[in-house]
Amino acid sequence: MRITNNKPTVAVHKFTSCDGCQLAILNLEEALLTLTQLVDIKNFAEAGILDDNAQVDIAFIEGSISTPREMAHVKKIREQSQYLIAMGACATSGGIQALRNMQDGEAWINAIYASPEHIESLATSTALADHVRIDLELWGCPVSSEQITTTIRALLFGVLPKIEHDKVCLECKRSQAVCVMVSRGEPCMGPVTNTGCGALCPQFGRGCYACYGPAENPNPNALANRFEGLGMTATEISHNFLFINNNAPVFHAIGEKYKNKDQSDE
Repeated sequence: MRITNNKPTVAVHKFTSCDGCQLAILNLEEALLTLTQLVDIKNFAEAGILDDNAQVDIAFIEGSISTPREMAHVKKIREQSQYLIAMGACATSGGIQALRNMQDGEAWINAIYASPEHIESLATSTALADHVRIDLELWGCPVSSEQITTTIRALLFGVLPKIEHDKVCLECKRSQAVCVMVSRGEPCMGPVTNTGCGALCPQFGRGCYACYGPAENPNPNALANRFEGLGMTATEISHNFLFINNNAPVFHAIGEKYKNKDQSDE
């Protein structure tokens, strides 16, 4: 597909999320002003632009499908968009709120709210791709501003942007960040996580949180075994995989394995 409008149109939609990925767009600052000269932004609530029914060339969605309204709304957006982009961990894998998929969400609602009958919520939090066709997924929690500009620029030329599939460990090597797992014996998800953040956490002496989701051809079993060698309990290992991108299949499988292992040991 190629965008043929003289001034391409863009929409940014929000579902269940924290708004962090939308803020990544606002953080473009002067570059955002330049972008508005190239495209016509039809809907972007965070920036005060509202036209939820606009037919657009490119639609970005931040957030997971967590309510009946969102399930219907994502199908509507798919129909009125040429390109549909899932933006961020919530949109690509269900986000941290997908932890509820492993619990009794209805019981939580009944325990927290005085009038639970007024709460409209699905039993699960799921990725956009579980419900509609997605043209491109931008992983990250949040995505980077560079991802947004690179994506829009590529689509204006009628091609999908090139997505880096290196692991965070390679990014650490390039930036000469000291490996926290080797030097300190602390857990780090970098060996199984896709780069995109510039190895931000390791550069500040903190292990990777796996914000950018599973890397290409990861080996989570080997990393879990390494965590065991560091003296981590099964519960601690499970928590490392069942975090921001807990519903990504490769992370979910190994996280559940160690979660169940800990329960069986009890």
